[in-house]
Amino acid sequence: MVKNSTIGFGSLIADDMGLGKTVQVIATILKFKQEGKLVDEKALVIVPTTLLTNWVKEIEKFAPALKPAVFHGAARELDLTGCDLLLTTYGTVRSDLKLLKPLKWSLLVVDEAQNIKNPATAQTKAVKSLTAVFRIAMTGTPVENRLSEYRSIMDFLNPGYLGSEKRFDEEFTKPIQLNHDQTKAALFRKITAPFILRRLKTDKSIISDLPDKIENNHYCTLTGEQAAVYQNIVDNALPGIGQVEGIQRRGMLLKMITSLKQICNHPDNLMKQGNAIPEKSGKSLMLMELLTQIREAGEKTLIFTQYREMGDVLIKMIHRQFGLEPLFLHGGTTRSQRDSMVEDFQTRRNRWIFILSLKAGGTGLNLTGASHVIHYDLWWNPAVESQATDRAYRIGQEKNVMVNRLITRGTFEEKIDDMLKSKKTLANLTVGTGEKWIGDLTNRELKEIFTLTGGE
Repeated sequence: MVKNSTIGFGSLIADDMGLGKTVQVIATILKFKQEGKLVDEKALVIVPTTLLTNWVKEIEKFAPALKPAVFHGAARELDLTGCDLLLTTYGTVRSDLKLLKPLKWSLLVVDEAQNIKNPATAQTKAVKSLTAVFRIAMTGTPVENRLSEYRSIMDFLNPGYLGSEKRFDEEFTKPIQLNHDQTKAALFRKITAPFILRRLKTDKSIISDLPDKIENNHYCTLTGEQAAVYQNIVDNALPGIGQVEGIQRRGMLLKMITSLKQICNHPDNLMKQGNAIPEKSGKSLMLMELLTQIREAGEKTLIFTQYREMGDVLIKMIHRQFGLEPLFLHGGTTRSQRDSMVEDFQTRRNRWIFILSLKAGGTGLNLTGASHVIHYDLWWNPAVESQATDRAYRIGQEKNVMVNRLITRGTFEEKIDDMLKSKKTLANLTVGTGEKWIGDLTNRELKEIFTLTGGE
């Protein structure tokens, strides 16, 4: 990163989650200070809100000579006096762009750079409009869905290097994503390699002391009630979806998918009847079995779900089964509550279950107290799911991490999971993962995927 900056290029640090990207960037900022580059012009670090505390703590621990200031919160004031770097959030940049844009920064850093993957959003445009001498982007998933996202990040780092969106689409996106053109993929790697640092935790030559991550799929059977509701949803929705196109079709499909995922989770997740008992859901019964084994082993676990309502159901079931109330981090959790939960989970033995909503807890947290990760419901993107797993599987972890994915057999979850496995091909071609939006599937393909072939 430092070498690239001396010749005027930006760098993307895309190490696997948990390999210390933050520490490496902090070391770079410290190097800038030592070279006198943070005197007149400061460093600006833009992060998701949930990472502000983590950045402050990491700076205090690894580079106490650096003086950070935080620009965030309702009563925020922009004051750069006596600081070396300013920490702020994507939302703050967007809302206070008039204050930040006139300033010139020595170094501009964006953490979780997937937040600027869409060049058309106001957030991405705001970040890219800032002026800086040097730029660094950080992300463990530089390509989540499509190569155009990687181009957007590279456009922030080195504007114009990969050409226009149209040219990039013709030159790389179509040949690589659609045709799996190995020659184009090799060319893409060659021209981007000088600007990207990417290490994988599975490479033992890089980090030999990180224990293994062991993944297991647990296939659950729908109860009779779940199967009946599932089939009813499909029967009512698919005919209508087959008669419309475009945005309307995608909207109807998304509504059906959401309902199906919720009924596979637990009837209460969909119908909210207040009957939060494990016996009503194959997944819930499997979860209770896993938790019993984890408790008997004296270990800790993270449980990820996409739905806050499902988290509430899990709390009730776990309380009834084990006589304890697990921690639960979701979108409504405040920063101070979040920090307290992380501290409790990491330091208190009786806090052995931590439920997290995927969006609120999928990035930025260090939860090495857990040696088990349970994905209660699956995500459409393997990269996002892997990020969540990496809350436990990261530097500092001293045990093997058991990753448990709960899948309802015979339903679209099992079929989608097979699809996701094939989507990892793009990761091998480039630097991330890609997935085909399910809305692009034909009506025949949809019928094959959503037809129920299991249950009681």
